[in-house]
Amino acid sequence: MAPSGPTMDTVKIALEMAVRAPSIHNTQPWRWRIRDREIELWADPKRQLVASDPRQGKLVVSCGAVLHHLRVALAVVGWSADVTQLPDPAEPDHLATIGLTPHQPTQADIELGAAVLQRHTDRRGYRSWEIPAGHLRTISTRAAKFGAVVRHVPDGLRRRLVQPFHDAVTRHAADLDYQLELVEWSGGHRTEDGVPGSNVPRPHQCDQIPARVFADADLIDDLTEPDAAEWLVICTPHDDRSSQLRAGETTSALLLEATRLGLSSCLQTEPLGLPELRDDIRSQVLYDCAFPQTMIRIGWVPTDSAPLPSTPRRPIEDIIDVDPLAATTFGR
Repeated sequence: MAPSGPTMDTVKIALEMAVRAPSIHNTQPWRWRIRDREIELWADPKRQLVASDPRQGKLVVSCGAVLHHLRVALAVVGWSADVTQLPDPAEPDHLATIGLTPHQPTQADIELGAAVLQRHTDRRGYRSWEIPAGHLRTISTRAAKFGAVVRHVPDGLRRRLVQPFHDAVTRHAADLDYQLELVEWSGGHRTEDGVPGSNVPRPHQCDQIPARVFADADLIDDLTEPDAAEWLVICTPHDDRSSQLRAGETTSALLLEATRLGLSSCLQTEPLGLPELRDDIRSQVLYDCAFPQTMIRIGWVPTDSAPLPSTPRRPIEDIIDVDPLAATTFGR
């Protein structure tokens, strides 16, 4: 029987692009199953950060980001993704099933595909250049198509984020389980996942909103001009797995659109792992109207900045399970 889908090589190329998506501490908490005419996305609970993410919310958001990255990757190689979220209530870790139909790539598809390859989490300080309001509107509008709300946090409102971030740093500094988990997932000893020290600048005492303190921080960041970064909150009306998955897709769409416009970006989520601090942000920034799922800082880096090293990724063979019958559908 002639194959009715892409070749298996094409599927693997798309998946290798997709897994460049960001994830909490670069845990890459996903698995893929290749079935008859379909690709399944599964959460991998063995890669949950128990101390940082006890509710698995960030794990599911991370999986939503890789799902959107797969949409983009498939479009580039000539296939459209027909996504069914949470198809089996008896299997909550089965997050999505993706059907495939032929698709002619557009220029927009090509640009977003390039953004997948160009995007890096950049934790360095950003320049004093303002981001045009039109850029913020474009980023927010295109990202919100994936089902979550993008809330811009202007200067006046941003001051309300300062205390929750400082409180999170203080509490985590005294939490041994959190510290052990952070050391386990960062520093120079990991080769396929985690956050290398070469991607993390040393903390700045003058930072108004502190960054998470990873192990072995070794990235040079000597920018001294004022940081004109903008902050965006991805939020949802509800706080279930479907909402978290949509928030992840929206996060990915936002990051790729920002990259396409030449902006750098960094996810900032430390207080969201502490329920009372997350509630503070929900109350003070979102007026109790939505649940914050992630926060993103975007801005310009100096044009002469050294390129960031790529963070590691797990081999694609380690995270896919191919049904033997899929070969007759996808081809060789």
